[in-house]
Amino acid sequence: MTITYTARKVNLRDNFKVRVEKKLAKFKKIFSDDAVANVVVTVEKNRQTVEITVRDNRMVYRAESTQSEMNDALDRAVDILTRQIRKNKTRLEKRIKTGSIEELTAELAAEVTEPAEEAEDDYKIVRKKQILIKPISVDEAILEMNMVNHDFFMFINAETDEVNVVYKRADGNYGVLEPTAD
Repeated sequence: MTITYTARKVNLRDNFKVRVEKKLAKFKKIFSDDAVANVVVTVEKNRQTVEITVRDNRMVYRAESTQSEMNDALDRAVDILTRQIRKNKTRLEKRIKTGSIEELTAELAAEVTEPAEEAEDDYKIVRKKQILIKPISVDEAILEMNMVNHDFFMFINAETDEVNVVYKRADGNYGVLEPTAD
């Protein structure tokens, strides 16, 4: 696994990098050698945020934690990754065994572009993402949404061939937005 570090408003010490490598080493059984882990550390006032994103075989695993200490935030983020993998293990194994791992995910190719010029109205777009979407089922879209730890996920519904959005509701259940002309 290749690990890249991004430090925002902080200089990372070697002992922190060694600790990250040690923590992520326990995932070697799960991820291939081609896996790429991005570790982003941000320090703002008395808050330290560690964000870990692992990309492997078109799968994306993401965890983020904010604590008062950088090592505590790292431990919490690794725990979140572990829970995500454990929670989705049976679904992932089922997809892998049936040979439909390609259909399981649509890799999020997030390209941060420069902020758009401010229009005449009050809206300002500060980030633009481009995502690769391909037909998947609603269950697979919910799984992918949970894997990247987002509250919503856009996809092409394999049954209807239309763009849909799944989202997490406040009550813990899920919803689907489907386009209609009515």
